[in-house]
Amino acid sequence: MKGENKQQGQIGEKLAVNFLKKKGYSILETNFTAKIGEIDIIAKDKDIIVFIEVKARRTDKYGRPSESVTPYKQRKIIKTALLYHSINKLCDVQFRFDVIEVFIGQNDRINHIEDAFWID
Repeated sequence: MKGENKQQGQIGEKLAVNFLKKKGYSILETNFTAKIGEIDIIAKDKDIIVFIEVKARRTDKYGRPSESVTPYKQRKIIKTALLYHSINKLCDVQFRFDVIEVFIGQNDRINHIEDAFWID
């Protein structure tokens, strides 16, 4: 089951990257990993750096994929994004946090939620 979920996640991330490219985003990095967390996709939308969490599911039987991006997960993503921001010395750059839901096997339907959460 765990291997299947990982494979599903990888498929979802590839579909999300292709979706973002078609929307005109530049992909800066995928799977940015640090001790404090991971960010699936870091992209640029015009002048905005976008930190994106991808959630892939085959069904919404147990709720929408985005519902699994809990406040705890959001805090981890924010901390990781701030680290990325610091490492790359990004000054005066706007950024936001998006979630992309990928429904695999349902014509690979994608729902892009911009500004899904923010820093309090």
